[in-house]
Amino acid sequence: MVDEVVGGFFISVPPGHIACVYDRGRGVLPHVWGPGLHLKIPFWQVAKLFNAQVLEYSIMEGFDSSKNKESLGDQPIVTSTKDGKDITVQGSVLFRIDKHNAPELWENIGENVVSKVVRPFARSRISSVLSNLELDQIKQNRSQIEALIKDDLSHHFEDRGLNCEGFYLSEVRTTGTKGAEVAILTEVSQVPAMQSLNGSLPSSH
Repeated sequence: MVDEVVGGFFISVPPGHIACVYDRGRGVLPHVWGPGLHLKIPFWQVAKLFNAQVLEYSIMEGFDSSKNKESLGDQPIVTSTKDGKDITVQGSVLFRIDKHNAPELWENIGENVVSKVVRPFARSRISSVLSNLELDQIKQNRSQIEALIKDDLSHHFEDRGLNCEGFYLSEVRTTGTKGAEVAILTEVSQVPAMQSLNGSLPSSH
């Protein structure tokens, strides 16, 4: 997400990016520079470019973040449903930097946004939402569950300078009667008509 540190007289911000400036006298400046060429004080001010595009964080089998903690993904999330069924969850979180809060993000969190915010909150909040649902609710309310998780992540991201743009389930598996894993939701599964939220699914907050 953090592309480079820029010295010299000018800041050249490419499309899809923003720049924040650290001033050696005043600290991180509150102003954010958008795409274009901007003038700054060399040596006294240092600019940092941030990717402001929507990024996909993939929760999927075989993903390895051990060599790079800032890589955009994680292993499947393992949790239990309200009725005691063990499930394994794969999906995608879409997020971007909140442009208006980028200076605060840089000052308070730094460059390690994925390892400090996205990964721990994705693990915790997805598990939390699904643990309040029964297995049949997960099977029958895919779109509503995706919306619940998106809203929950948005609530926790917004105070940390990020916006959650969406969450999508790609696969949910559980242990069948013979001990083998069985997929109850997949990317190509046909989802039945959604039940009303009234009384069927708990709130995410």
